Amino acid sequence: MVCGHIRKNMRIRRGEFERIRTVLSKADPEEPLTAREILDLLEEHGEEFDSAHQVATVLGREAQVGEVEVIDGQPYRYRLGEVN
Repeated sequence: MVCGHIRKNMRIRRGEFERIRTVLSKADPEEPLTAREILDLLEEHGEEFDSAHQVATVLGREAQVGEVEVIDGQPYRYRLGEVN
């Protein structure tokens, strides 16, 4: 039961990242963006996220597996890797 719940949450989280990836691939930003800028783009494309913090959390999680580059600064900026 617990394993099924974990797998479901992982799919949901992966779905959040795929939604971000899709919008950013359409927008094709030239420079890394802040979580707030990404949230604004998501909203322009009809994707709902609760906050810039939620976007940053999703991107930070993906950075751990190499899908996202986090650029240190105030605020952090994010660059997505190439889509395979």
